[in-house]
Amino acid sequence: MALPNKAHGELKCVETPEVKEHDVDILIVGGGMAACGTAFEIKKWADDDMKILLVDKAAMERSGAVAQGLSAINTYIGDNTVDDYVRMVRNDLMGIVREDLIFNLGRHVDDSVHLFEEWGLPIWKKDDNNKNLNGKQGLKVGLLKDGAKPVRTGKWQIMINGESYKRIVAEAAKKALGEDNIMERIFIVELLNDKNEENRISGAVGISTRENVVHYFRTNAMMVACGGAVNIYQPRSVGEGKGRAWYPVWNAGSTYTMALRAGAELSMMENRFTPARFKDGYGPVGAWFLLFKAHLENSLGENYAASQAAKDELANFAPYGTAPITPTCLRNHLMLFEMKAGRGPITMTTPEALAKLGETMDKKELKHLEAEAWEDFLDMTCGQANLWCATNTEPEKKESEIMPTEPYLLGSHSGCCGIWVSGPDEDWVPGDYKWGDGGKVYSQMTTVKGLFTAADGIGCSGHKFSSGSHAEGRIAAKQMVRWVKNHADFKPEPNMTAQEAADMVWKPVKTWFANKDYSTMADVNPKYCKPAGMTMRLMKATNEYGGGVATYYQTNQKALEHLMELFQMMREDCELLAAGDLHELMRCWEIFHRIYTVEAHTRHIMFRKESRFPGFYYRTDFNFQDDENWFCFVNSSYDKNTNEWSMKKVPYHRIIPM
Repeated sequence: MALPNKAHGELKCVETPEVKEHDVDILIVGGGMAACGTAFEIKKWADDDMKILLVDKAAMERSGAVAQGLSAINTYIGDNTVDDYVRMVRNDLMGIVREDLIFNLGRHVDDSVHLFEEWGLPIWKKDDNNKNLNGKQGLKVGLLKDGAKPVRTGKWQIMINGESYKRIVAEAAKKALGEDNIMERIFIVELLNDKNEENRISGAVGISTRENVVHYFRTNAMMVACGGAVNIYQPRSVGEGKGRAWYPVWNAGSTYTMALRAGAELSMMENRFTPARFKDGYGPVGAWFLLFKAHLENSLGENYAASQAAKDELANFAPYGTAPITPTCLRNHLMLFEMKAGRGPITMTTPEALAKLGETMDKKELKHLEAEAWEDFLDMTCGQANLWCATNTEPEKKESEIMPTEPYLLGSHSGCCGIWVSGPDEDWVPGDYKWGDGGKVYSQMTTVKGLFTAADGIGCSGHKFSSGSHAEGRIAAKQMVRWVKNHADFKPEPNMTAQEAADMVWKPVKTWFANKDYSTMADVNPKYCKPAGMTMRLMKATNEYGGGVATYYQTNQKALEHLMELFQMMREDCELLAAGDLHELMRCWEIFHRIYTVEAHTRHIMFRKESRFPGFYYRTDFNFQDDENWFCFVNSSYDKNTNEWSMKKVPYHRIIPM
């Protein structure tokens, strides 16, 4: 259960926290869509005496990327084929993906969507006259699983009324797992390997954000699904808008950092997602493009994406650039081309789009359509609706500016960075795509025994979105139960005792108490650093040298080498982080996670001597696509005992024909 923040302000830390120990069979770390999928599914397969615990840094009803709501489910196969789904993802991610993982998800994802509807999620439907029925009206024509036709905004997306999307999914998860098996407001900060078998997960340690308590866990199997990484680059929004981001601000790269520090291989961490969204509010553009049929124009009023110059530029990236659907990064590339040529700002033709749709509608239908334009934001990005109000923007009268955001690291949206995991145990899956223990393959297990992941955690297979993340969580549930049953005799012995782990996570508090009286100002002290200052240092460095908005996402070897020097200094200074309250202690561990995650990202960009994802980032010293040498995965691993990284190429296998 979630613990309330009782005090006005943050709860002060005590010098010596209480330490609570927990013994479980399976530990689920995270509370987003993937963790909810695991929680819903796992008891179907587990023995009655199996102890399963879910630990969430936030509260499940509003945890993760779907916290604020959504206006669409972006992955629903329906009448399409799973093979075509694989082809779509492969094309959008410039050819290098794990087709086994994508196919495995594609054949399971619709079942999760059907569950959402059964639980009460309103899904838009088409009636017999091909008219759109939104909300509860859609129930009049039946359920998706019984053959009702959804309202598509594209080949894979379906419209929903989704302000309460996450609450609906979390409620089902809590009922299935049981609230006694859920701990909220607990931030897991480090995974623990087994002292008798180094490459095996054995436990975890975390902090309460509501009590002066350290929680220490021993476990046989674990799933880590804590989202992607946000605020690793300087956001465009500053001043009063500081903190506004496209992806949830609490995603600190914890999934990637905790896994890599436990010894798990990462893959494709050079990939990042730089979404083009409504400027400043970060509002979604998908429904406007797909449902309302709007397009973008440069400052000259040109539909630049449809020009011959754009077609010629995209031809340089064949076969992806010449595919029927232009990859997301290349759409960004065309926009940046216009902006750097001085033909910005880029605006969306909302008045023209609504007017054209209005030609086939009566006055009442048009008014309803305008309401849907607002609801598209209110369902998922209410700050954009606020910005429209604040800037006197009526979409039927005034165009809105579109701008690429700062970079994000994720594996469930239009990005594919993450952890290298095993595919399913099937004959068509290449041998080097699957592994396990004792002759048995465990899908979605990392290269660390007993450690599983899902959603943003799984690399090389984007475009799973909310429904796919939930489905991957369900797949992991069954695999973890198999693991525990097949390793029933395993007695976890983490390589740190409970007290050693507590001393490690409470170190910033100890630093605070030892030095807080050295100066008269809490935030200025030569004996320690505060996480807020470290966060600003990180974002300034990555923005200027790592391909942030300051350089139009451009970087090169010299800049990256300098950034690596800055990371080293930051990591040294992190030893002097100090926290006087629980919120600040959480921030200390978040910046620790962010630095490791973005260092992995930087090392991958340095290793891959090409610009595989133009529009997301550019290596100006290798500003081309080199399929001859780099049509492969890039994997990395880290040894925290020696502080050494290793990088390697891993072959790509095509499974689904072009």
